[in-house]
Amino acid sequence: MISAIVQARMGSTRLPGKVMMEICGRPMLWHVIHRLRHAERLDSIVVATSEQMIDDEIEEFCRAEKVPCFRGSEKDVLDRYYQAAKWIGADVIVRITADCPLIDPEVVDSVVNKYLECECDYASNSELRTYPDGLDTEVFSFNALKRAWSEARMMSEREHVTPYIRNNKIIFTSADVFQERDLSTLRWTVDEPEDIEFVRNIYERLYRSDRVFLMDEVVNLLREDPKLLEINKGFERNEGYLRSLREDFAVDFPDKSD
Repeated sequence: MISAIVQARMGSTRLPGKVMMEICGRPMLWHVIHRLRHAERLDSIVVATSEQMIDDEIEEFCRAEKVPCFRGSEKDVLDRYYQAAKWIGADVIVRITADCPLIDPEVVDSVVNKYLECECDYASNSELRTYPDGLDTEVFSFNALKRAWSEARMMSEREHVTPYIRNNKIIFTSADVFQERDLSTLRWTVDEPEDIEFVRNIYERLYRSDRVFLMDEVVNLLREDPKLLEINKGFERNEGYLRSLREDFAVDFPDKSD
């Protein structure tokens, strides 16, 4: 079974509560799930949040929307993913973050297809960057996830789920998904107030309840109205991960054996 696991929590450092901020009258998390439901390759979608009381709102939202919700460690997101994957019975995991309300179902399908064609441990469009920041899709096997869960010891590896897989290419086979156009300078993720303003502007222009707009439509809109690019320019890509690396430390986790 191919399962998208969407990590979501209310306690964002830079923009608290962002995953439940409204875009066109719906929470951002609703839009992420709605768009993922149009991906043809996904068998299930699970929201993985923390056990913190602040994230009760996310569980309540999932219950109302009839979306499976797994609750686990707040900081050890790798453990949260592993436990969620076991809970749902996933053979293949598609990692999506809830701060990507422009996630493109066709891009998700293309990364899953690459993973299946290559029969590798890990495939993504975020290593060799040609897609906008905010369309990041990672696909990996349950066995790769289990090994990373068992062996990863650095805090950055636990918090950001896939660094142990990505950085150990002798252990894990991998494949890159890229396109001829380099759109990697475009920022479509939501980490700052300016980002949510940008996304709301995009949705106001393109959103319709009867269809999902895709990456090319956003690119065309930005070409027609380049002033939109000024709203959230100047932020560093993957700032959270880079900060984790600067502050990294080894963690003595309990024995990770089943």
